[in-house]
Amino acid sequence: MDLLNVRGLRTSFRVGGEYYAAVDGVDFTVKKNETFAIVGESGCGKSTIALSITRLHNLSYTRLDGEVVFGGLNLLDLSEKELNTVRGKDISMIFQDPLTSLNPLFKVGPQIEESLEYHTDLNTAQRRERAIELLRDVGMVDPELTYNNFPHELSGGMRQRAMIAIALSCKPSLIIADEPTTALDVTIQAQILDLLRNLQKSHQTSIILITHDLGVVAEMADRVAVMYAGQIVELATCEELFKNPLHPYTRSLLSSIPNKDSGGERLHVIQGTVPSLKNLPRTGCRFSPRVPWMGAECHEKEPILHEVTPGHFVLCSCYKDFHFNNYGNGKGEAGNGTA
Repeated sequence: MDLLNVRGLRTSFRVGGEYYAAVDGVDFTVKKNETFAIVGESGCGKSTIALSITRLHNLSYTRLDGEVVFGGLNLLDLSEKELNTVRGKDISMIFQDPLTSLNPLFKVGPQIEESLEYHTDLNTAQRRERAIELLRDVGMVDPELTYNNFPHELSGGMRQRAMIAIALSCKPSLIIADEPTTALDVTIQAQILDLLRNLQKSHQTSIILITHDLGVVAEMADRVAVMYAGQIVELATCEELFKNPLHPYTRSLLSSIPNKDSGGERLHVIQGTVPSLKNLPRTGCRFSPRVPWMGAECHEKEPILHEVTPGHFVLCSCYKDFHFNNYGNGKGEAGNGTA
């Protein structure tokens, strides 16, 4: 059963008096108790989607179109007052930099209690008890001490655990985790991912996981949306995506990752760069400039998502003709690009 249904989401930012879509007609659903990953390189629109769902963009220079249906309501149509009854209660967010997300002037405990005070009828003592319980749930060794710590007194991993405690405080049905392991060392990353996985099972919560790390996706996700230049270019179950990647961008990403079987082969290099928002092509296949060895006839003039197998969608038919060139991948023309 679908918990969240995003239809035709378009998020545009005003640049020099004109609006340019950073997220351009995105469709996806999130099911109950699943982890849905959105993956892609920096600037593709991943975090923009997260902030659009919760409407945390500055609307003085942002325009939102489409539908974000949650609990039968289009969140984009709600007033700010109505939306505040959903944000923090039914939908929570874990931001990628806890040091800037936590208020340095307040202790950790009161920051956890803030959502409880707004969304519940708990009294002061009950809120304190709940905050300490949450800190214990996220693995704090001494939750009572952490309750009275300022954010700067905690390590990076502890600050991220505090952010997770805040997100869980009102038992939301959906958590949006935006790069939750950024700037953490690999040991702490593993601990945070294990924590999220265990909390999801115990709280029956759905997670939208936003990341550029395909290793994190492989470990955490049930389904994956691969984004490029504001569009979803491939959508599949995690197992299917890694076993049978189809879109040229997905195959290029996977082929650029070192693995134990790569031997002495050179890693694939994706040619070119992501175009700027103003210079982003609005017609045709947006990835075509980065595969110049493929002719224009290989790409659709107006790309659509094709359901190749049940639940596996690919944007543009160029995947049928894609092959790696000899430059930078060490695989030759016949390379399949899978990791």
